[in-house]
Amino acid sequence: MKALALLLLIITTMATTTIFDFTKDSDLSNWRIVDDVVMGGRSNGYFSINEDGHAIFRGKISLENNGGFSSVRYDTKAINVTNYTKVCIRLKGDGKPYQFRVKADSRKRYSYITSFETSGTWETITIDLKDLYPAFRGRTLDYPNFDKDTIDELAFLIGNKKEEAFELLIDKIELQ
Repeated sequence: MKALALLLLIITTMATTTIFDFTKDSDLSNWRIVDDVVMGGRSNGYFSINEDGHAIFRGKISLENNGGFSSVRYDTKAINVTNYTKVCIRLKGDGKPYQFRVKADSRKRYSYITSFETSGTWETITIDLKDLYPAFRGRTLDYPNFDKDTIDELAFLIGNKKEEAFELLIDKIELQ
């Protein structure tokens, strides 16, 4: 009986749920680019599937007209995260830092964010949900870190305060 309970505990703690697994046939209709053009900037990002079946978020950041960021956002129905503590993302970056963002309620203006570095090789980035802090337009807010039951939106953003080309390949996004 104890062995069965231990096995169930291990299986439960190791359970993963796939948020998005990119393939050549992936439907990207719920993904959208939001660039600094919403504020008069000139950056441009693109999101598509490459020939290998990976998502590719790429473009060019411009500081012209007070610009400086590009993001790709995934609008999803509420994903229950009460049984999960981490987001695991298999990706290949270009050596630049990016932000990962979630919204617990897509009607709210602020997001919960964290930054991560990329190495230029395929890797799995693991993000603790409790480490995502609230921010709006680059300012940290005086609210608690992420402690919600759902995720309504997730996003990747690049905005390193310099003009640069960027490319981020994404294979899979999972909850763990």
